[in-house]
Amino acid sequence: MKRIATLGLHHDHVWSNLQQLQETGQAKLVAAADTDEELLGKYRSEFPGKAYSSYEDLLDNEELDAVYVFASNRLSEDLTVMAAERGLHCLVEKPMASSLAGAQRMIAATDAADVRLMINWPFTWWPQLRHGIAMAQAGELGQLWQVKYRAAHQGPVELGCSPQFCEWLYDKELNGAGALMDYCCYGAVLADVLLGKPSTVNSTKISTGLKPDLTLEDNAILVLSYPEALATTEASWTQIGALTSYSTTLYGSKGTLLIEPDHNGRILLATSEHPEGASLDIPAQPDHLENSATHFLAAINDPAFKMHPLCEASHGLGAQWILEEGIQNS
Repeated sequence: MKRIATLGLHHDHVWSNLQQLQETGQAKLVAAADTDEELLGKYRSEFPGKAYSSYEDLLDNEELDAVYVFASNRLSEDLTVMAAERGLHCLVEKPMASSLAGAQRMIAATDAADVRLMINWPFTWWPQLRHGIAMAQAGELGQLWQVKYRAAHQGPVELGCSPQFCEWLYDKELNGAGALMDYCCYGAVLADVLLGKPSTVNSTKISTGLKPDLTLEDNAILVLSYPEALATTEASWTQIGALTSYSTTLYGSKGTLLIEPDHNGRILLATSEHPEGASLDIPAQPDHLENSATHFLAAINDPAFKMHPLCEASHGLGAQWILEEGIQNS
């Protein structure tokens, strides 16, 4: 049974991921570390193992096989390097890092230590999205000429995110940007998986003024250009309601796929014969694709296990390059 600890509790996604890890029955959650006492108290009340206020103390005192890293984008870079230098496999919450240089440091450290580095993109665990990616990669849509993704909500505070999460999301150094980093990252990794590295990245980011205390952009759009294709990825922290949010559209010479969000979303295919579109059945999925925990455990239990493309650090790095280009060109 693998012994796993979590470094960082100030990314709100951590709690559901730890619960999923517990539910596998295949790993022992032995400890957590953060500098925030309120979060440490929450961990102690809900999960087993020791709670540390020092990341270094946890790594020095616990016998581990792997770590979960759920810190700010900037701190996640350092924590991943620290863990890798101790020979530990790492699962890191998206988008991987606050900068391209940080992502490169992480990959260099895990490669040197010969440990696995998995990037957890929450939408990876939507079966219909994985099926759409597989269809596109198999050529079922013909020539893929556009990838489109939009991620949007009314804002982290309005969504009910914890103060600790909002604090670093609203900090340029700790996040890497504002809404652009937080939400354009999803479309960036999709584009990297399906189309590769773009020739150019153009971007627009704005502050609408609807959040007077926010010093970062609350809306952004990246446009990725390829020799015979394009991709767009949109982010908003001001959108009211979920209409248009988290949906993916793939456009090909033989058909168009609309992929609805969440675990029960549909996948619809429009073709010349059926231009109105029809819902597709999703093939049965292997157990290791149920969630981040089952996939990470499969990866660290078998060195030959091939992770889903969305989780591969190389595509996380590609997304980071796209985001950096977008920030520089905005």
